[in-house]
Amino acid sequence: MCGIVGYVGYRNAQDVLLGGLSRLEYRGYDSAGIAVKARSMGTSSTQITVSKKAGKLAVLAQELENSPLTGCIGIGHTRWATHGLPNDANAHPHATEDGRLVIIHNGIIENYLSLKEGLLARGHVFRSETDSEVLAHLIEETYRGNLELAVREALRQVRGAYGIVVTHADHNQIVAARTVSPLVMGIGEGEMFLGSDVPALLPYTRNMIFLHDGDMAVLSQDGYRITNLEGVEQTREVTLIDWDAEAAEKGGFDTFMLKEIYEQPTALTNTLMGRLHDETGEVVLDIALEPAGFERIHIVACGTAYYAALVGEYLIEQLARVPVEVDVASEYRYREPLVDDKTLVIVVSQSGETIDTLEALREAKKSGAKTLGVINAKGSSMTREVDDVLYIHAGPEIGVASTKAYTAMVSAMLLLALWLGRARGTLNAKMGAELLHGVRELPRLVEESLQPERVAHIKKVAEKYKDSRDYLFLGRGVNAPTALEGALKLKEISYIHAEGYASGEMKHGPIALIDSNLPVVVVATESRLLEKTVSAIQEVKARSGKVIALVTDGDSMASRHADDVISVPRAHEMVSPIVNVVALQLLAYFTATALERDVDKPRNLAKSVTVE
Repeated sequence: MCGIVGYVGYRNAQDVLLGGLSRLEYRGYDSAGIAVKARSMGTSSTQITVSKKAGKLAVLAQELENSPLTGCIGIGHTRWATHGLPNDANAHPHATEDGRLVIIHNGIIENYLSLKEGLLARGHVFRSETDSEVLAHLIEETYRGNLELAVREALRQVRGAYGIVVTHADHNQIVAARTVSPLVMGIGEGEMFLGSDVPALLPYTRNMIFLHDGDMAVLSQDGYRITNLEGVEQTREVTLIDWDAEAAEKGGFDTFMLKEIYEQPTALTNTLMGRLHDETGEVVLDIALEPAGFERIHIVACGTAYYAALVGEYLIEQLARVPVEVDVASEYRYREPLVDDKTLVIVVSQSGETIDTLEALREAKKSGAKTLGVINAKGSSMTREVDDVLYIHAGPEIGVASTKAYTAMVSAMLLLALWLGRARGTLNAKMGAELLHGVRELPRLVEESLQPERVAHIKKVAEKYKDSRDYLFLGRGVNAPTALEGALKLKEISYIHAEGYASGEMKHGPIALIDSNLPVVVVATESRLLEKTVSAIQEVKARSGKVIALVTDGDSMASRHADDVISVPRAHEMVSPIVNVVALQLLAYFTATALERDVDKPRNLAKSVTVE
């Protein structure tokens, strides 16, 4: 989940590396570092210069302002710590004792302890506590003048996940390889770029190549060559990225997270675009899987994507009448799930690189299941391993706490439920047309949710309760996962303890927590279960709890029992989770900013978790 940038060309490498790392800091911000070498002809005795500092990228940038590095070849890294404290020594890049070979690494080397013991016994000196440093010493041992061959031979000894980039004082090139951890190459005129994610490269090129598992790439000013780890040449498609560099910038908003909240109408339009056919009342998805061929569906995801999957469970079971199980990906393969060729396993992921979900996918495939990815990132590992993909088209999401990717994933699950329901004959044309109308309204309804007066009111409510130590979120039916997601957002970025529950569960334990100091957010929008939800509100009020009710415009049933009311546009119950969650995103956002939290980089979190 660390950020990687590499450059070979004619520009000042330091500028390219710092710029790229600034667009990848969401992947890790415990420390940062770069290594730069002047481009020379043939073999040279020039040393590679390394500069690295603990803390956010700004700390390194200040160091480089005082002591700049000059050269046209370089590699850079921003770290999310797994092995070793976030300090200067453990920051990347890592160099060999003589400083002539330097590496950066994203992932975990599972057998690093045994490798390190052998290296120490052979006289190598380690300067860090990281698993990554063993790679530098292994490559040094195998180096005989051919850097590509040395990397290949060293990686044969390694077990684990890696995106690794290597440069050497004797070569005007960088060598990269990946297994599990993502790497993407950017192709320029007389220059080559490398990154762990697309935004790092967008200011320089839109022509990208996504490296596959087991790929090794050699980049020089003259171009690139890709092989597998056995040295066999590989051909990879060049992808034209239709994002521009500005899409990865804040666009005038104070934070990426706020910008991405406001981008949701556009993201939803992109998710839905071309898939809704009013004339037939059907959803058309570019999916080759046979929808009538499954007896059960498993949905597997982590974090926010897991809550999107829970909404999908409600929608698919109600509309397609097929049994659905939702699993946390990190538990799925260890519980030995009952999977066969009549099972459809759906993996949900913004990045397409989440290691727990990727391993769960692989486990399902071993058992013969058909697999479908609901994924944002094109070219990611999951997109290559699933049988089919339903892209959500949300665009780059920089804020660590997911917003637009979540609503896009939920809308994709809604499309999938409609598609399955019509194809399986469990959803008639009349009901399908009604839901289709509700889905088509989503971008407009979310845009209406973001009207200035609504946002200002939510900000006022957030500031009223910002000093609370705990929060409770309640929801019912298809909006029970909305309560879970609302609680997750609040604790992720404000660091206030928050719990989400199905409202019917409150009296089975959580009711013991309720007193006059506890704000309780209740999703009480229009639904067939609204009366039961209002009963839960009354139970909270009877124990002096503070109720923040999320209600439909014009509501008179739930709002009269609440201390504070947040109104949202009227939406069909099946699509309401997408509209409702926007208000909870804003509540979390304004609570966090009132507490002066760094909402784009909440502590201890990283955007894409690519280690177990």
